[in-house]
Amino acid sequence: MTIMRCVLALFLALSCCVAAVAHHSPVVFDRTREVKLVGVVKEFRWSNPHSFIELEVRNEKGQAELWAVEMNPPSYLVKAGWKSSTIKPGQTVTIMINPLRTPEKAGKFVSLTMEDGKVLTETPLPTAP
Repeated sequence: MTIMRCVLALFLALSCCVAAVAHHSPVVFDRTREVKLVGVVKEFRWSNPHSFIELEVRNEKGQAELWAVEMNPPSYLVKAGWKSSTIKPGQTVTIMINPLRTPEKAGKFVSLTMEDGKVLTETPLPTAP
């Protein structure tokens, strides 16, 4: 009976490890492609383990589509100049993403351009020497 419990415990531990690695795997995103989304911010979630932007984008037929944009956590975004109030619902923005490999309307954040032309990324911009 003790051997069976050890095997079960080992199986459960390995299952958790696989789930954790799969969660952080970038393979779901097509990093060879970038898609430009122009739309209105519906929601900006400043949260761990990932921040998110929900963006309402008009497709070629003029119909509204909701896109989910996954970002790094706030601890990374702060270093790149972000605040929880950087973007607000109702703002029009342009976002570049690496789309999912599946047809869902979602992707990994690359950059955001505000209406005034300011560009934001997830990593700090290099400082001048």
